[in-house]
Amino acid sequence: MDQFEKVDILLVEDSPEDAELAMRALRKGKLANHITWVKDGAEALEFIFRDGAYAGRSDQNPKLILLDLKLPKVDGIEVLRRVKADERTRVIPVVMVTSSAEGRDVIESYKLGVNSYLVKPVEFEQFSETVAKAGFYWMLMNKAPE
Repeated sequence: MDQFEKVDILLVEDSPEDAELAMRALRKGKLANHITWVKDGAEALEFIFRDGAYAGRSDQNPKLILLDLKLPKVDGIEVLRRVKADERTRVIPVVMVTSSAEGRDVIESYKLGVNSYLVKPVEFEQFSETVAKAGFYWMLMNKAPE
């Protein structure tokens, strides 16, 4: 089976340190066996819409997208806008995980249909705990459409 055949969580994060912490927290909590990490908004859109390098991947959508706001190439707001505007991807839960607590970012994200908005704690332990709790809720507790 191809590595993109089954994706539980798509992690869109440009910081390798934050991505590693997030993946470690999710795996430690046994919340996702299949995590795909992409490093910028353009790569995220290619993955989500099976374009470019990801044109051959299966048509199964991720169960959850953890999306950073401040990304190279295409920012998180634009990724969110395109995901929520498309019939094929609209129902995928998107959780913004970002260092921005700015009111306008929060409001714009919710206007575009974000399912949750989490501000990254600066401290390592708190960051890991925040990601683990978000993963637990969205992967185990929340009932998503089939």
